[in-house]
Amino acid sequence: MSPVRAWVALGSNLGDRRATLEGAVEALRAADEVEVLRVSPWLETEPVGGPSGQGQYLNGCLEAETTLDAATFHWLLARIETQFGRERAREVPQGPRTLDLDLLLYDELVLATPELVVPHPRMEERLFVLEPLLALEPELVLPRSGRTVRARVAELRARERGVAP
Repeated sequence: MSPVRAWVALGSNLGDRRATLEGAVEALRAADEVEVLRVSPWLETEPVGGPSGQGQYLNGCLEAETTLDAATFHWLLARIETQFGRERAREVPQGPRTLDLDLLLYDELVLATPELVVPHPRMEERLFVLEPLLALEPELVLPRSGRTVRARVAELRARERGVAP
């Protein structure tokens, strides 16, 4: 299989968040058939949804090339989450977590199965995903809206301020 471009969101709000995120990047770098190309700066954000009293998240995004198919790449992300202490079966929805790795985009693939939806269905509504992506690829065209990351971030920031874009 020829290499494809994949974009992954990373987040953590438990424990040593920075060490966890950097460890997850290194785990991906060490994986066969994966080359991490770029990693965004880490961005501290407030939790969205979930129980009150959660700590702030540290979020980022990375760009990788892989020869793994989408399902296997997604499985690898879940395995890395488990390595860093994530226990999905015990989590509260949108609750605190040691590590969250979301496959945002896998080349041009559009897929919806019970296990995996690509492009990520909520990525275009989440500044904590788009702002790190903006640091890496501002002119990337988002598949659902057809807008660039830069334009979508501007829209969401304007909406937060109550200003029409």
